[in-house]
Amino acid sequence: MLPIDAAAHSSRWRRRHPVDKAVLGLGLTVLAISLPPWPGAALVLVTAVSVLLGPAGVRARQLWRAYRIPLGFCVTGAATLLVQVGGPDGLVAPAPGGPVRAGELLLRTSAASLGVLLLAFTTPMSDLLPRLVRAGVPAAVVDVALVTYRMSFLLLDAMRRIREAQAARLGHTTRAATWRSLAGLGATAFVRAFDRAARLQSGLAGRGYDGTLRVLVPEARVSVRFVAASAGLLAAVAALTFVLERLLP
Repeated sequence: MLPIDAAAHSSRWRRRHPVDKAVLGLGLTVLAISLPPWPGAALVLVTAVSVLLGPAGVRARQLWRAYRIPLGFCVTGAATLLVQVGGPDGLVAPAPGGPVRAGELLLRTSAASLGVLLLAFTTPMSDLLPRLVRAGVPAAVVDVALVTYRMSFLLLDAMRRIREAQAARLGHTTRAATWRSLAGLGATAFVRAFDRAARLQSGLAGRGYDGTLRVLVPEARVSVRFVAASAGLLAAVAALTFVLERLLP
């Protein structure tokens, strides 16, 4: 199990309905995209971090380990705005207004990523995916997502075991050996994925599979108070943004 999935299963908000957490997490994401980057996205970023480390009970180290990967993509995307290719200044030159646009993009994307992480750190996929059928998502799509989600952990575990076996047999001592081990790892994982899929299909057929996977979903009710508090927090962030936008230069 990935660390973020383990954190979601042990979260303080584990028993809350996914709608409660979606209103807050996805609401912050929408604000990060729609409000002005400064001070709107900055306020969203501070709010998301405060909720994650505070009421949601996510540890700072867990948050950083999960956040550094999307943050790297955010930084990479923003860095492309610092230069322009072609033009009178040469083949590659600093872009006019590049630092400002790069900073705005970085604020927006990093804040939006935290909103999504808020939902991910508090809502296991096993709670979220089955409820998508009630929201109108075709059952077949949800079934494929559930099977893919669960098989991914089996394949990751298998790849870890294969890699450990290769290291024990000195498969990573040289660059050539490392490339051979990597090729063998990919080939073995590919074969095992097809083998597991075939066994899964046989198992489902033997259990009378009729086109729908039936799973137990923990009972939970939408909390009107939690949704109202989340909406109030989102409204406060939006209002504070417009106030600060007038006061700050």
